[in-house]
Amino acid sequence: MSTRPAAPTDNAPIQSFSHCHEGIVAKLTALDQLPALMAAAEQARTLASTSVAFFQQAVVTHHADEERELFPAVLASATQGEERQQVQALVDRLTREHREIEARWKRLEPGLKALGKGQSSTLDAQALQTLVGEYQAHAKFEEDVFLPLSQTILGRNSNHMAALGLSLHIRQVMPEVLGRGDGHL
Repeated sequence: MSTRPAAPTDNAPIQSFSHCHEGIVAKLTALDQLPALMAAAEQARTLASTSVAFFQQAVVTHHADEERELFPAVLASATQGEERQQVQALVDRLTREHREIEARWKRLEPGLKALGKGQSSTLDAQALQTLVGEYQAHAKFEEDVFLPLSQTILGRNSNHMAALGLSLHIRQVMPEVLGRGDGHL
């Protein structure tokens, strides 16, 4: 009489190992995406961090230059009456938009700073899209309406355009000059 091993009637233990492999492979496949996700996270941190610095250094400074230099120069050079009223209405609108854009930014800034540091943040995506859209519309209006009018008004007298250019140049160069010494001329 030969003794053969009995045919297994229950292959559940083997199936259990097989199911474990499926789960392990699925998790490792997901883990394989980690380098790309880390690169995207680093890109998000960098973008958030540089955007915070950029807004203060470029956008706020640009608004200040317009409000301290361009707007007063165009108002001063506009002819009395309808033209000056039109310029004043445009300046009022653009200045109001500057404050609205800056206020939106202030609400977004804490979340962006946290992201820039790699911290968890609840950045309001809709608020960010609104800010971007409003700034695009603001810049387009300025490019299409205010700057051409400014060119016309200031272009009537080359001295007015030169004075604006000199004023802007001094504002841009002065911090650099002061930074070279002890803050005095």
